[in-house]
Amino acid sequence: MDFGLTEEQELLQETLRSFVTGECPVTKLREVYDSESCYDPVLWEGLMELGIGGLLVPEQYGGVEMEVLDLALVSEVLGEGAVPVPLLGHSMAVAAILHGGTEEQKQKWLPALASGEILGSIAYAESTDDGEIWEASEATTSFENGQLRGTKKFSPHGQFADLIVVSVSGGGLVVVEPKSSGAKVEPADSLDRARPIATLIFDGTPAEELPNAGAALARVRDIGLVTLAAAAFGGAWQVTRMTIEYVKERKQFGTPLAQFQAVKHQIANTATDIEPVRALWWYAAHALDHIADESERNCALAKAHITERSMEAARSAFELHGGIGYTWECDLQFWFKRAMFNRAFLGTPVAHRARVADLAGW
Repeated sequence: MDFGLTEEQELLQETLRSFVTGECPVTKLREVYDSESCYDPVLWEGLMELGIGGLLVPEQYGGVEMEVLDLALVSEVLGEGAVPVPLLGHSMAVAAILHGGTEEQKQKWLPALASGEILGSIAYAESTDDGEIWEASEATTSFENGQLRGTKKFSPHGQFADLIVVSVSGGGLVVVEPKSSGAKVEPADSLDRARPIATLIFDGTPAEELPNAGAALARVRDIGLVTLAAAAFGGAWQVTRMTIEYVKERKQFGTPLAQFQAVKHQIANTATDIEPVRALWWYAAHALDHIADESERNCALAKAHITERSMEAARSAFELHGGIGYTWECDLQFWFKRAMFNRAFLGTPVAHRARVADLAGW
C-alpha cells in the first residue's frame, strides 16, 4: 500500500511552490506588512487562476472538486511562504454553503466563489466575560425574521470579503453581504498583518439562512482546523530551513555556528519534532472525506499538536538567530507571527485537547 502523495498532488504542490517563489518573495511580504490595507488582491487573483479558490467546489458549480487533503497540501505550501492570501476564510465559507446550503444557494454563490469573482470569509468568534467563543454552536448572535443582530470578532479578511458566513444562536449559519444595510465592518489589530481581521457589527442586517447548517457546522470547523494545522507544519519547516542556512553563515570566534554540537542538537531536535506530525494532518484531512467517525477527533488533535510544535520551532529559530531574530530587519518575524495566529485562531490547543477528551468520554 502506498502511503505517499499521488503524482497529481505532488504536481499541485510543485506548481504552487513555483508560484510562491516567483510572486511572493520576502520583499512582497514586507510590502504587504507596510501597506495600509495589509492585503494584495493580485496574489489572490493569481491563485484563482490556478483554481485554488474552487478546490472543494464540485465541477457542476465551476470548481475542480478535489478533496480536503488537497486543500491542506495547498495550505502547507502557503504556510511555507507565509503567503498573505485569504484561503482560510474563503475555503470555510465555500464548505459552509456547499454542505449547509440549498441547491439554489449553491448555484447562486459557489460559481462566483470558485472563480474568485467574490471573496468569502467566516465570522464565528464572539467575545464574552470569560474569553472568546469559537464554537459555532455556542454563538449568541441572533437571527430572526431574516435579520441579523450581534457582534462577531476576528473575521479573517472580513473587511475585504463580499460574502461572510456567520454563526448564530441555536447552532445555525447564515450568509450575509457585509455591504448590506445595518452592517458595520471595523478592521481590527492583528499581530500577523498579512492576515488582517475584522470586527463585524450587525443591527438588523438582512441575511440568508443556510437550512442544513446542523450537518455542516462540524465539517466547516474541521476544515478550518486542518487548514491551519497544515499551514503551521509548512511554516515550522520553513523557519527550520531558514535557521539552518543562517547558522551555516554566521560565525563565532571564526567558526560557523553550524559546527557547534549544541546548535546541531537543537536543530535536530526541532526537525524530529516536526516531521512525524506530517502524518497527523494528512490523516485528519483524509478522514474528513473517507472516515467520518474519526475526523472530528483527529482534526482537533492535529490543530492542537501541530500549531504548538510550530510555535516551538519558531522559538528555537529565534534562539539560534540570537538578538537579531527579534528585529524588524530579520525575516523570521513573519513566520513567528503567523505561527501565533495559527495557534490561536479557531481555539487554542488547550481548548481542542479538552474537546478531544470530551469526545472520548473521559
